[in-house]
Amino acid sequence: MKDSNSALIESLATSIEKKDNLSRYNYTKYAVRAMLATMFLTLGTGIAFFISAYADSVVPHSGKFFFAFMFSWSLVMIVYMNAELGTSNMMYMTSAVYHKKLRFLTAAKILAICIAFNFIGAVIFAWLMSQTNAFNNMAPDSFLFEAVTAKLAKTPWVQFTEGIFANIVVNTAVFVTLRMKDDAGKVFSMIFIIFIFAFLGFEHVIANFVSFSLAFFANGGPVEGMNIGSVLSNFLFSGLGNYVGGGLIIGLLYSWLNKDSEIYVD
Repeated sequence: MKDSNSALIESLATSIEKKDNLSRYNYTKYAVRAMLATMFLTLGTGIAFFISAYADSVVPHSGKFFFAFMFSWSLVMIVYMNAELGTSNMMYMTSAVYHKKLRFLTAAKILAICIAFNFIGAVIFAWLMSQTNAFNNMAPDSFLFEAVTAKLAKTPWVQFTEGIFANIVVNTAVFVTLRMKDDAGKVFSMIFIIFIFAFLGFEHVIANFVSFSLAFFANGGPVEGMNIGSVLSNFLFSGLGNYVGGGLIIGLLYSWLNKDSEIYVD
């Protein structure tokens, strides 16, 4: 019979150790991997917004479906290219602290570094994307601008609750990939799990780093409703919701569920 914690810990331990070692002994490489995560998110977000506008022009009201489907490939790229995503690290770091694999301050430092460089990468790659033909002459009523305006118009409570569900979805997708060996199954699972939050338009703070930056640069300035206060409010409340969903509900709850259990082991 397996050790009581083994299934969960064995699936996370290698990743936690890699993150700890890389951030501790090669800070620059860890920072670059965090920036790469938002590079892949920028690619996924870019094609998702662009193809949604094209799809709507061909088949009205189909854009949202194609947006969610294409955006889902972002996580596939992030997972397979070993990039560091802050919202999945909420799960990893919380689990690491609970199981005493990392001290709280060490885990908090890794998470903060990751999120900070996710943001830096988002700004850099969103600006570069805005220089491409696809985004340097967008119509004022484009799906990108309308989507960002709608996100900024949500109340803090809505941003918080949507953030919870968004990161439950993201970390469920990540956790599923740790349980599967077949690459085709991993890709299939990630796409259709991430589709849930992308189609419902839930709030994911790292994805918002990208979409807000891309909208700002592509528009040549703020879109409707975009100011420092509205942007920071969205980052704060969606980020807190993301931590509850990914860090507490998936990371902490599943760590607790698997502790001292020999029957139900995930």
